[in-house]
Amino acid sequence: MAPPSNETDEPKDAALSDPNSSAGTLTSPSSSSITPGDSLPLPLPTLPFEIQVEILSRLPVKYLMQFQCVCKLWKSQISKPDFVKKHLRVSNTRHLFLLTFSKLSPELVIKSYPLSSVFTEMTPTFTQLEYPLNNRDESDSMVGSCHGILCIQCNLSFPVLWNPSIRKFTKLPSFEFPQNKFINPTYAFGYDHSSDTYKVVAVFCTSNIDNGVYQLKTLVNVHTMGTNCWRRIQTEFPFKIPFTGTGIFFSPAVIVSLDLENESYRALLFPDFGEMNVEALTLEVLMDCMCLLCHSGTFSDVWVMKEFGNENSWARLFRVPYMEGVGSGPYTKAFYVYEDDQVLLECQSKLVLYNSRDGTFKSLEIQSTDGWMVPQVYQQSLISLCS
Repeated sequence: MAPPSNETDEPKDAALSDPNSSAGTLTSPSSSSITPGDSLPLPLPTLPFEIQVEILSRLPVKYLMQFQCVCKLWKSQISKPDFVKKHLRVSNTRHLFLLTFSKLSPELVIKSYPLSSVFTEMTPTFTQLEYPLNNRDESDSMVGSCHGILCIQCNLSFPVLWNPSIRKFTKLPSFEFPQNKFINPTYAFGYDHSSDTYKVVAVFCTSNIDNGVYQLKTLVNVHTMGTNCWRRIQTEFPFKIPFTGTGIFFSPAVIVSLDLENESYRALLFPDFGEMNVEALTLEVLMDCMCLLCHSGTFSDVWVMKEFGNENSWARLFRVPYMEGVGSGPYTKAFYVYEDDQVLLECQSKLVLYNSRDGTFKSLEIQSTDGWMVPQVYQQSLISLCS
């Protein structure tokens, strides 16, 4: 029998030197041999960190909270103030939600709806949230929202700041009211661009009798988020008895605004209503502009001041007739205007969509079981309540 050839005695894992091989030249292979025709695995592609930040800034908050556990670098980046502000700018149009508070005895039910689904889906999807306080009083009310932070007035005495996106809240310190009689405070909540801080304003009236004369005085206190005290504004409020809503103050002739930077007051004139018989007014914020709902007997006009402080910039956006079957009362609030000119309105604890193009209404399947509901539009944010 012929002896075995030398070729069969060569190790099968000998290095390949074929220049046409897709794997190139291999030397000193390991025991896990690579046979002819195999190729080395390509390295995973990597993105520049700047691109990673851009992608992260466009994601919902719930994913960012989870991604902080991926690596220390992401955790550090997501918590940086510059990233928080960048995410806020993007989420201003991408991550808007409708929050509804409704009473389902004995509990308070809070639902969060993606705002786009409210306009586009027959039955909007929602996430149920937990109320930040253990005990809730019937007098609790929504003051407003700013940059994803909700301000809630609790038990007519103290406000709470709550960021539902990151599930954090803080109780503001209580302040001492004057010993003489006072009217329950009204709160407002806003952002001071000059100092990059969030402030809560408390306004209340005191009354006393001086030499037989009944006197009223309006006092204004300010709390800056991140501090533990209230501070009295020394500038005298220009009106004795303001007509109030949640942070809304107007006399029969003017609107009064408080500049959070220099803590000065300013009077703004109403738009020209013409021959309209004005029965009631509601002041709100719509599309980042001051909004005025002017109510008549059968309709409500929606006005916005396109340039704040410029009284010539008042413009009437819509005239919304009262819905049949909903009630004869005026619309409580205008929340949002969608891209196809649909307006989200509240009327007697019910949410309706008004299509300004064809004049039609649609009642939303977002209602309370007992008729009590407080809706609020807010945006997702990563803003800490300790800043």
